[in-house]
Amino acid sequence: MPPKVSIVILNWNGRVFLEKFLPSVVRTVYANLEVIVADNASTDDSLGFLRKNYESVGIIELDRNYGYAGGYNRALKQVQADYYVLLNSDVEITPEWISPVIDLMEANSRIAACQPKILSYRENEFFEYAGAAGGWIDLLGYPFARGRVFDRCEKDSHQYDDEEPIFWASGAALFLRPKVFHEIGGFDEFFFAHMEEIDLCWRLQLAGYHIYVCPRARIFHVGGGTLSSGAARKTYLNYRNSLIMLTKNLPTSEALWKLPCRFLLDIISAFRFLISGNLEGFMAVIKAEVAFLRWLATQRKRSIFPHEKSINPAGVYLGCLVWSYFIMKKSTFAQIVQNKN
Repeated sequence: MPPKVSIVILNWNGRVFLEKFLPSVVRTVYANLEVIVADNASTDDSLGFLRKNYESVGIIELDRNYGYAGGYNRALKQVQADYYVLLNSDVEITPEWISPVIDLMEANSRIAACQPKILSYRENEFFEYAGAAGGWIDLLGYPFARGRVFDRCEKDSHQYDDEEPIFWASGAALFLRPKVFHEIGGFDEFFFAHMEEIDLCWRLQLAGYHIYVCPRARIFHVGGGTLSSGAARKTYLNYRNSLIMLTKNLPTSEALWKLPCRFLLDIISAFRFLISGNLEGFMAVIKAEVAFLRWLATQRKRSIFPHEKSINPAGVYLGCLVWSYFIMKKSTFAQIVQNKN
């Protein structure tokens, strides 16, 4: 019998996605599998729909909306499995997507997290924003991916089909070892949503584990299912959480110069929103910077791993993504990382 795998879908008012995409999930071909929906106190008829149409799907009911981070932390404490798969509700999967990832992780016990290749549901030949073919990060903490830089997604021409270490695996389809996940404390619930999987993968690497991508497994992701890509709330969370993540995980010697640089670039980004007429975006960034400073003022000590200076995480671009993309006009992952990682 292969290892037990639990697909856990966190849901909040996502009945329309469950109705559209759950059929492909339950058709997954894998011998030792369970599918669970963890509900973040939905106010639509998600649970009624599940009980009526999917008796084989387990249900975990949470008493309120804890966001991605808090919702999964609570739900996964109730799940017994050899591997978790954290799957967004707006994902269509291919039937045999589980086995390649599990085979890869079984062959290397130091792989704590892994993701499949993530393609766009709307345009199948293109990578999707949330993870593409594996996440990277630049010197100042800007995340990007093999196949996606800022908002530009590349066409999948099988240019990133190799299995290799990455910096972060996408929360849209995140394979995890349960023991390791719980040992490092799960997701940081203060994040609520956005960046929490990057923070988790960073901490996993600092603890000596590897993060991988397995492009032999493919999924198709809609994206922006809970918070649309242009939502001010998403902008706020992304900017605030990114600064918090850097503060938590960088060595002090690096944080002292990188955080001011990021803060300045974020302010410039805010004014780019304003100049383009996006007042909501401008205010979201400013509120995020203020929220970060308030968070920083509440910290009594930094959550630094004692051995972190000896750890060199994979998937780090030793350059500035903003400079490479906007000034040097390098628009693809391959153009940017060539001879720089």
